[in-house]
Amino acid sequence: MIQIDDAGSGSLIGGTIIGMYRIETGEYFDEVIPLKYYSKANMKKKAYLRYVVKIVQRGFKKLNVRKDEPIEICRGYMFDELRKWLDEKNYIWKNTVITGPLQEKVEKSFEEYVISLGFPEAFIKYTKYPFHFHRILKWVYADYDHRRLLCKVGWKSWEKYGNLPLEIEYGYLPSKREYYCLKCGKKLKHSEKVKIIKYESNRPNQIFLHKHC
Repeated sequence: MIQIDDAGSGSLIGGTIIGMYRIETGEYFDEVIPLKYYSKANMKKKAYLRYVVKIVQRGFKKLNVRKDEPIEICRGYMFDELRKWLDEKNYIWKNTVITGPLQEKVEKSFEEYVISLGFPEAFIKYTKYPFHFHRILKWVYADYDHRRLLCKVGWKSWEKYGNLPLEIEYGYLPSKREYYCLKCGKKLKHSEKVKIIKYESNRPNQIFLHKHC
């Protein structure tokens, strides 16, 4: 049996991982939907849903999927176009909730992918999977000119929160707990002045950076 799932469709940064898994043998295949498919124009055309079909076609070839092999697909909207294609090609499939090895593998693949984009591994635990939009937005605003290029800019939420006015101040950390610079990732010292970026999204936010970051 073949299972198909996705990871990252709800994350502000990065594309989306599509993963396939053969239960009997443990064979696994995945590929990412590139970020360009999440531009405003491509989002409007839902081009990313058609790209899912291309990924699955390559995966079927890699795994030698037979027409009589049962297929289970995650119930999510990401596979709307794939379901049509599977019907056209007379595959045997059904919608289900994907759990177990494939879910773990595809989520791990997405984590490794966003880490490769520069997202801090420690921040993944803080944002909790799936990645929390406003926490990731804070990381993006810490180095906006570079990190906005990693975002799904076709999202309505990006249109609302992706170009907010920023205030920059210099001061000291507000409490004795540990703080890390959201730009370079290194620990901030309480004895030194820091750069403070302020903006308001769903609530007032403050980002603390090293003075020269």
